[in-house]
Amino acid sequence: MNAADVTIYHNPKCSNSRGALDLIRAAGITPTVIEYLAAPPTRAELADLLLRAGLTPREAIRSKEAIYRELNLGAADGDALLDAMIAHPVLIERPLVVTPKGVRLCRPPERVLDILSK
Repeated sequence: MNAADVTIYHNPKCSNSRGALDLIRAAGITPTVIEYLAAPPTRAELADLLLRAGLTPREAIRSKEAIYRELNLGAADGDALLDAMIAHPVLIERPLVVTPKGVRLCRPPERVLDILSK
């Protein structure tokens, strides 16, 4: 697997995200790193990532963030959750990792190993 094939949607302040990035690098891969808080995906990109990861917007939202409560997202539908994640990228669960073997939400970080193996 070459470096151009691996992308991580990364938050350097998140221990799970740092752990997944460390595991990718330990596998000899220098991935494309997207710090999604500064460069968030488009709505279409996020919807595609979640679909490929087999996740619903509800499964991929950080419900413990203050903005989640402020926006009253507890009963929101998938479209409203996607809109909220795009407007407030801090709500996107992390890290999402993309490889030719698939897309995974790597919580815990070791989940990345499933999509790095040859």
